Amino acid sequence: MEDKFNLFSFTGKYRILHLTWFAFFMSFVVWLGLGPMMPFIKEALALTDQQAKVLLILNVGLTIPARIVVGMLVDKLGPKIMFSSILILGGLISIAFSWMQSYEQLALMRFFAGFIGAGFVVGIRMISEWFPAKQTGTAQGIYGGWGNFGSAGAMFTLPFVAASFGDVDGWRYAITIASVLAIVYGVIYYFNVSNTPKGSTYFKPKKSGAMEVTSLGDLILYIMMSIPLYLALALLTWKLSPAKAGMISSETTWLVYSVLVAVFILQLVKIWHVNAEFIKNPVPEQSRYHFKQVAILDWAYMATFGTELAVVSILAMFYVDWFELPKITAALLAGVYPFINLFARPGGGWISDKIGRKLTLMIAFAGIATSFLVLGNVDKDTWSISWVVGLTILGGIFSQAGSGAVFAMVPLIQRRLTGQIAGMVGAFGAAGSVMFLTVNSLVEYDEFFMLIGIVAVSVLVLIMLFLDEPKNQMTEVLDDGTVEIIKLN
Repeated sequence: MEDKFNLFSFTGKYRILHLTWFAFFMSFVVWLGLGPMMPFIKEALALTDQQAKVLLILNVGLTIPARIVVGMLVDKLGPKIMFSSILILGGLISIAFSWMQSYEQLALMRFFAGFIGAGFVVGIRMISEWFPAKQTGTAQGIYGGWGNFGSAGAMFTLPFVAASFGDVDGWRYAITIASVLAIVYGVIYYFNVSNTPKGSTYFKPKKSGAMEVTSLGDLILYIMMSIPLYLALALLTWKLSPAKAGMISSETTWLVYSVLVAVFILQLVKIWHVNAEFIKNPVPEQSRYHFKQVAILDWAYMATFGTELAVVSILAMFYVDWFELPKITAALLAGVYPFINLFARPGGGWISDKIGRKLTLMIAFAGIATSFLVLGNVDKDTWSISWVVGLTILGGIFSQAGSGAVFAMVPLIQRRLTGQIAGMVGAFGAAGSVMFLTVNSLVEYDEFFMLIGIVAVSVLVLIMLFLDEPKNQMTEVLDDGTVEIIKLN
């Protein structure tokens, strides 16, 4: 008898799904709650526009490397302890942030709080352990789509909580309350989930500190794919430097650049240490995977999630600047974007389960490319605002469905490395938002949309030519040498 997906069940694997997407939801409330709280914080502490912008940038700065590190840790320690730890530790840091008095203290705490954005990676591994391959796209889509809605949850609740206190410290109480709820849920989560179904094996990497690859060509590609993440962090630093925003000193800028170079060199050493053995002893064919799969999904998620974050950040301003809409109207129209996640991302995962991962990604990227290439030709003097709003929503549906399709495939590459693969793919998504937002600060809106369309076309070509549909099965080798087969259909 076929096991039909039952979203309204709260037992077994569905219980794990609901508990885990809500953990992700709470992590995003704490992490992205800074945005809707920013007007309150700015007024209460008399911050300048630049100081406010720095806090928002610092809030995402640590997320890129944190997703890589958390991906390694979840493969080693398991998602149960990792998600609980992120919620509890993240909640404590968020509470500390809310009661800081000086701007320097606020900035430091907000930088540390950026690691909360890595919680997303943990649930990818948890869901992949509980759902079979034929349902993993749907389950991952629901997890990602509904968890992402935490940003909207923060937007629609925290300002009202802050305002209800009626004094300058209202924002402190609102963030503290949300953080306490996250801590409590972290404890609840720990005592109500397990890493795998009863009797299943939780596969772990043989070595930690870097991702295992299985050929010399893959090793070279892995090193090359690490470079864009460092470039994204360097770009973030440049945005804050005297050359751009003047928010940090020249000395600090060069110090950060030096640290990034040093960390990259250390990572190269670690990558070699983890993977040097296969040069002497080739990996058996049954244990190999192709790193090109990871690399293509990296670029795909950079284009889908990076587009989503960047567009939702600029959409209200775009409507106001180009079409002179009232600010409230523009904000409401832009607010449609987070709601799309409730059905578009699960839809992308569900379609992947039905018609195949590669075909779904091709359809999604064809839609992204078409939508944004058309938007790249927008004329503010002759175009109807209703057409423009419709096209941005259509682009949002395709980009968020594409995100669901990416993570429908991530767990099917190599089970023991799922956390690390999800971490790297997730980091590329965050890096994509940094890249697109930086471009937006340098060009007009139509050129910004055109760039997204061009990137989408490039990724579509990569998918068509080089991405492989997951095979019928993958294998993992137990510590005693026993080979276990994991079915993918």
